[in-house]
Amino acid sequence: MRDYLKIYVPAALLIIAGFALAWRFVNPAPPRTIRMAGGPEQGAYIESARRYSEILARDGITLEVQVTSGSLQNLQLLRAGDGGVDVAFVQGGTVSGDTSGLMSLASVFFEPLWVFVRGETPFDHLAHLKGRRLAVGVEGSGTRALALQLLAAAGLANDVTLRPLGGDEAVQALLAGTVDAAFFVTARPLPQLEPLLHAKGIRLMSFAQADALAQRFRFLSKVVLPEGRLDLAANIPSKDVVLVAPAAALVARKGLHPAIIDQIIQAATEVNGRAQLFSEPGQFPSVRFLDIPVSPDAARYLKSGPTFLRRHLPFWAAAMVERFLVLLIPIVTLLFPLLRFGPPAYRWQVRRRITRRYRKLRQIDALALESKSAADRARALEQLQALEEEVESLKIPPAYADSLYLLWTHIRFIRRSIEDGPEAKDLPTQR
Repeated sequence: MRDYLKIYVPAALLIIAGFALAWRFVNPAPPRTIRMAGGPEQGAYIESARRYSEILARDGITLEVQVTSGSLQNLQLLRAGDGGVDVAFVQGGTVSGDTSGLMSLASVFFEPLWVFVRGETPFDHLAHLKGRRLAVGVEGSGTRALALQLLAAAGLANDVTLRPLGGDEAVQALLAGTVDAAFFVTARPLPQLEPLLHAKGIRLMSFAQADALAQRFRFLSKVVLPEGRLDLAANIPSKDVVLVAPAAALVARKGLHPAIIDQIIQAATEVNGRAQLFSEPGQFPSVRFLDIPVSPDAARYLKSGPTFLRRHLPFWAAAMVERFLVLLIPIVTLLFPLLRFGPPAYRWQVRRRITRRYRKLRQIDALALESKSAADRARALEQLQALEEEVESLKIPPAYADSLYLLWTHIRFIRRSIEDGPEAKDLPTQR
């Protein structure tokens, strides 16, 4: 038993230490409830978020969707700690300040800037808005953030009157004539902007400087709304319109569970991966058009898709198996090698006891051969007697008894060789 303990107790302690180390790298179980910041009612953000919620509910995950004023408030909620949200839609170009605690999951759709202006004269440059009253979106909205950047770039920061109106309020204000132009950032112009598209005396601005704006503001892309794309019968728009568009991105707090990241991107693929007004099928979700570095887990999913287990098992079963696969590392790397090493080590431990006695037996034999007198040979017999008594006290497993009896045979052989030597008549009698 002592031999077993010497070999297998250290092995067991090493395996336990391996499990303890592996446990540190096991992710906790995925949460069953996560919070998402959407956007204003009737916007593309809130619509997508609610559809994500329906998809995640299939796997027993509750997505709590919060209505907000837009991107800037969404960023505040992401940074708010326990009282905030886990993931949010964020408009490209609105991210500022410290983003060390955030990560992008994917961009999901283009959301163009729509600028409607009162008057019969076509407007195709921002500079044409000089001196006008502009509805640029409510505080905290991505529309307002983008409008202020573009107006400043056009040198109009102090030459326009800004009104904090957005959404339906901005539509009604422009129709009523209380503002001269209104800015909207949305991927869904219908039905919210439909009154402006059909109204007489109100025109949709086509950006003649779209290429320049896209080069200056790298988060913008140039997109084209073809003639008749919104309404073929009414031919709306009546000609091609060039727009500039940031991309909406899914941004999450660092530490969001990898399994939840996969589920959110899977939902985004189902909702936003189809052909949209300004994108082709499969163009989104994407790792492009992002202001914040993408999560490694998200990048892996977008490149390779779901893992093997998640393709073939229900979500919660796959998550559980993936967690416990980490605990198999000590078994694969430690347990199997140690089990293979254990029996040879045990055999060596047992045979070492016999080998040590053989070493003493050889020393006694050498002493007997070199002896010149009966006293020397008597001393050799005394040492041999001590060795015999030592061997008698050995505890050897039955499986190794042959080695023990072979040692006894050799001890007796050496005894006879000493006792039958030329000086044997002068030797004392021993057992």
